[in-house]
Amino acid sequence: MNAREMGFLLLTSQLGDPKRKPLTVAQFRDLSRNVSHMEVDFPDRELNENDLLMLGYNREMAARIVCLLQEQALMKYYLKQGAKQSCFPLTRISSGYPQTLSGRLGLEAPNLWFKGDMTLLDAPAVSLVGSRELMEDNREFAREVGRQAALQGFTLISGNARGADREAQESCLSNGGNVISVVADRLQSQPLEKNILYLSEDGYDLGFSAARAISRNRVIHALPTAGVFVAQCSLKTGGTWSGTEKNLQKGWSSVFCYADNSAAQMELCNRGAMAVRIRDLSDFYGLHTNMSRLF
Repeated sequence: MNAREMGFLLLTSQLGDPKRKPLTVAQFRDLSRNVSHMEVDFPDRELNENDLLMLGYNREMAARIVCLLQEQALMKYYLKQGAKQSCFPLTRISSGYPQTLSGRLGLEAPNLWFKGDMTLLDAPAVSLVGSRELMEDNREFAREVGRQAALQGFTLISGNARGADREAQESCLSNGGNVISVVADRLQSQPLEKNILYLSEDGYDLGFSAARAISRNRVIHALPTAGVFVAQCSLKTGGTWSGTEKNLQKGWSSVFCYADNSAAQMELCNRGAMAVRIRDLSDFYGLHTNMSRLF
């Protein structure tokens, strides 16, 4: 890792210390924006407190940022322990960081940790999201998205949660496909398996929380090259709704909802999603042609 990558981790990660208080997404975004104007003049040295004061930070915040940057021994230990468990970092300035994610999320693109085959990030991909409790037709839709992803040569991106996520992932893998699973629990606990890449935000040792589950949805929605499929959704409630609604607001990727005539599906289509049936899934690229005709 180079100095800039290490700086990203030092400023944004707990590094295994639950008492450590890294910068928030908004704080790090603002710092990145401010420092970008300084790098032409100061490309070869670390930020110091005076630099930060010149940027308008108060003395307390400037000291906090400098303190975070100085904890390199902690970071090296955390990296070493992660490597023992096949967990490695990928900052948004690292070689191999997915351009779809950095291009769509910009300065809010998260640092990632990965376990598994990183080359899967280079493949064309679709995402699948949906409820944990599924109607049978919606379950079949999730399974068919996974199967067609494998048959059409797409990597399937999902969140490894019970319900739609796992139905699609297992269907994709059983048909010889590849899966990127963006987890909201401990990355280090995931098995090292063929055809699966596990991703996690912020660290490899962080346990599940509702906040982490909601946060990782932006990765699932912004990472695919060929759109997001929604197997089932509740109207204006839950992670599937909030993630899909934000995607449609931001325009990260195309959204295709299973045409179950639910209130949630119809409202998402009112906001720009396209309703699709199981028989429409045989040509993912063709769905984009149909969408362009509608809009």
